[in-house]
Amino acid sequence: MIEGLFLENLVNIPVVKIIVGWEEMFQDPFFILDTGFTGDLQVTPTIAAELGLIPVAMTKARIADGSIVPVHSALAVVNMEGQIKPVNVLISDSFPLLGIGLLTTFGYKAIVDCKNRTVALQKA
Repeated sequence: MIEGLFLENLVNIPVVKIIVGWEEMFQDPFFILDTGFTGDLQVTPTIAAELGLIPVAMTKARIADGSIVPVHSALAVVNMEGQIKPVNVLISDSFPLLGIGLLTTFGYKAIVDCKNRTVALQKA
């Protein structure tokens, strides 16, 4: 099980750390668990540069306000409890996001307990 938390300075936003990388560069930044994001992961341009991610395509993404925006995408590798898989990563000036696509790819379910301010990803 991967345990997350609600950050003290960001009220009501559940986050989890996921290991992401490319070639020999890996990080485990906090990602906002976004159940409205159907993709795998989204990272900032800074994180993408630190990992050496190379944009391979420009894709269109529908954001929360309903508008469609162009976003670069790159390939990366994610490690969730020893299970390693390639994923598609969007590169955006927004927040790092973990989407439903990643949970589906790895076979995890999200358990969010707002009352106790905890979040966990559990192998389904």
